[in-house]
Amino acid sequence: MSEQALSHLKVVELCNLVSGPYCTKLMADLGAEVVKIEPPGIGDEARKKGPFVGDMGNPELSGLFLHLNTSKLGITLDVTTATGREILEKLLAQADIFVEDTPPGIAEKQGLTYEYVEALNPRLVMTSITPFGKTGPYRDYKAYELNSHHAGGEGFLLPIHSSEPDREPVKVSDIVGDSICGLTACLATLTAAYFATATGIGQHIDVSKQDVLMTLVQNHVCTYANLGEVHDRLRKGFLTVLPMACRDGYIMMTIVTDREWQSLVECMGNPEWAQDERFASWAGRHWWAGTEINPRISEWVSQYTKDELFHRLQAAGVAAVPVMTSEDLAKSPQLKERGFFAEIAHPEAGSLRYPTVSYQFSETPWRGSPAPLLGQHNELIYCERLGYSRQELTKLATAGII
Repeated sequence: MSEQALSHLKVVELCNLVSGPYCTKLMADLGAEVVKIEPPGIGDEARKKGPFVGDMGNPELSGLFLHLNTSKLGITLDVTTATGREILEKLLAQADIFVEDTPPGIAEKQGLTYEYVEALNPRLVMTSITPFGKTGPYRDYKAYELNSHHAGGEGFLLPIHSSEPDREPVKVSDIVGDSICGLTACLATLTAAYFATATGIGQHIDVSKQDVLMTLVQNHVCTYANLGEVHDRLRKGFLTVLPMACRDGYIMMTIVTDREWQSLVECMGNPEWAQDERFASWAGRHWWAGTEINPRISEWVSQYTKDELFHRLQAAGVAAVPVMTSEDLAKSPQLKERGFFAEIAHPEAGSLRYPTVSYQFSETPWRGSPAPLLGQHNELIYCERLGYSRQELTKLATAGII
């Protein structure tokens, strides 16, 4: 098939950094036409973030921006000006979806509300992504990814199973939290777009990053909400609960059933200590895991490489995987076979390997193109789509509107 799964959708993005751009990237990579709006001369803040291709500060070579904005059309537009607002209205009138992450309170001051958008295009789906949502006492509060992650409650539980109960909370690495918010926003947006296609009725989607991240720890949240119990990092000696050191890294195994325990014991050569009747049941093994079992398993693990153990344990039916480094993932034969990394040529960054998607369509496969240069598609959108002349385009650029 020549078309992709979302080729029928037209999306306007007015977003910055991670959550919003990742939301629309997922749509763009599946065929939606995403027009990304950036401030003239400045661009998305992600352009300032490294790592940079060639270790330079060139805003066209930001690895973060290149990753988050594949397959999009890029224009520059100052939507805070009267003329810029008129142009935005024309874009929204033709769109199916509008995704914005304007900072709390500013959207309302600028008049960029759902009521305003609905009047322009009643079938439009508008998605707003903010730290705490559009309602509630925290609606105007500011937060970056680090703040949002801890506001969602997961930081309190990390590092899980820590032997240092009093250490400060931590968060998962990099931009995972904001990416999950973008993924959730994408799911909600496409659901509403499906409804709009069937009914002709658009709607507003109010995405709170705090709410999204709280769903990652809902068991702990629900436990307190219903039982009044606060779960901490669960400092118990569960069986193989932490990665164990191999000769060249770490491996993580999970032993749940009696069969898995027996398979592990056989892999270790049926050592005498493993025949102890105290370890015959699941409860017994976990009771003695921290002091009796884990240290002995760890000693055995230390004799092998993580790859040797990975294949040996998996062959025996034990759930075990190496703790993957970025190098391991880039060289993974599994990811290579599935075509997870794809070469995309960018006019300034050159040909780079990009992660694609974690799912595969049999009829409408993923197809990616490079992230846009700043204002790369101004002429296409303004002249060919909206009917502006090239002379008018020059005047708009001179006035700093595009």
